[in-house]
Amino acid sequence: MKRMYVFFAVLLTALAISSVAFASAAEGHALFTADNVKDYGLRIVNFIIFAGLLYKFAGAKIKEFFVGRRDQIKQDLDDLQTRQVEAEKKLKEVEASIANMAQEKQEILDGAKAQGEAIKAAIVEKAQKDAEALKEQAKRTAANEAQAAIKTIRAEMADMVVEAAEKLVAEKLSAEDHDKLVDDYLTKVVLN
Repeated sequence: MKRMYVFFAVLLTALAISSVAFASAAEGHALFTADNVKDYGLRIVNFIIFAGLLYKFAGAKIKEFFVGRRDQIKQDLDDLQTRQVEAEKKLKEVEASIANMAQEKQEILDGAKAQGEAIKAAIVEKAQKDAEALKEQAKRTAANEAQAAIKTIRAEMADMVVEAAEKLVAEKLSAEDHDKLVDDYLTKVVLN
């Protein structure tokens, strides 16, 4: 019923505006002559019939269009609010994951640093063990070379002692003493 009042209010406003327009169109002539009033009345009746027919046949469709449009706009706004809530939720998740990324990055860096330190310590320890092994090997090599040098020196000294003894014996022994020693020696060897 309220809509009917609104419809008639709009219709009367339209009639009032059209009558003002009709009056100003006369340009100084008599405004309300019989022909003008009759013509104006027929136009008003024609407009009322047109508006009535329009309301009768297309009113439901027009109403559906505007109500449907209103409902569609309301649905779109609700969907927008829902999507906004979801977007804010996703934004919070992304911000949390970004914060977690910084923490995970630090954890990875700390882990890599600790692993690097462990590798460094293992390398240093292996190098120290290798150095100790090289020292021990060098000591053994030096000891072996020293023993070999001592043996060589002893052999040379023995040769020198033998030569010196031969010289001394050759200088002190006469040919006769020499022959006598050789004979004694040969006798001992044969008898044994």
